[in-house]
Amino acid sequence: MRPDRRVAPWLFLAPGLVVFSVAVLLPMVLTVGFSFTEWNGFGAMTFVGLDNYVRAFHDTFLRASFLHVIVYIAATLVLEVLVGLCLAGLVSMRRGRLWFRVAIFTPVMLPMVVVAVLWAFVYNPDFGLLNGALEAMGLAGLQRIWLGDPSVALLAISVVSGWVYAGFYMMIFYAAFRQVPSDIIEAARLDGAGEWSIFRRVKVPMIRGAVGVAVLLCVTGGFQGFDLFFVMTNGGPYGSTEIPTTLLVRTVFRHADVGYGSAMAVVLTAVVVTCGLAYAQLQVRRTRGAAR
Repeated sequence: MRPDRRVAPWLFLAPGLVVFSVAVLLPMVLTVGFSFTEWNGFGAMTFVGLDNYVRAFHDTFLRASFLHVIVYIAATLVLEVLVGLCLAGLVSMRRGRLWFRVAIFTPVMLPMVVVAVLWAFVYNPDFGLLNGALEAMGLAGLQRIWLGDPSVALLAISVVSGWVYAGFYMMIFYAAFRQVPSDIIEAARLDGAGEWSIFRRVKVPMIRGAVGVAVLLCVTGGFQGFDLFFVMTNGGPYGSTEIPTTLLVRTVFRHADVGYGSAMAVVLTAVVVTCGLAYAQLQVRRTRGAAR
């Protein structure tokens, strides 16, 4: 077939489009359709219109789950993005730190279920490493049932997430720092600027694009979080770590309420897409303002 035929590109795209349509588009369309029904997954469907969305709007558990995930995202913006940025700045200041980068990035390569199980042992109130270390340092008063205390359980999970993904964002920022022209850094050093001043006033402002991408990834990824919460606390204790995804899975698979679960999925998707579009629009406005 000659490459100038108009149908040629579509033939090459067809396999990917078929897979995308079956694996992504079709489930999305079916989910939207199910959200207008009352269905347990096996019997007959009953069309209920917008009742599921009205129910979601008045669901206090769903609102609380969104509040929890917002708190989680705020914590991970510090524990993942900010810590990753500082680690990248630390690594970029010195040469020959490959072993350090590999060590920090290693948790990213571990399955999240494995990470959750390992940290569940660390947080164990009876023989866990954390409580043992606090006792050894004479700080027994700070010991907690970390995953069983509603006041600290969400923060405990956020720390685990930060331990995993700080290395991921470190590599993003480190790659961005490598693109900063060396002559600008050398000029700053000749002017008497220290490494911290160069990092804060030269390097970070020049990688604003990478920082913006990292923040967007952290926010959207926070809304999609599931496995860490499901394995470590499954929404407990007393719903203090319940997030939309765990509530959604419980609604569909434990309570067999596919219609309402689908409505929750649509609402969650709309929130994530809205956040992404709003952030992208904000970045465009900032870019235009800087250009002016």
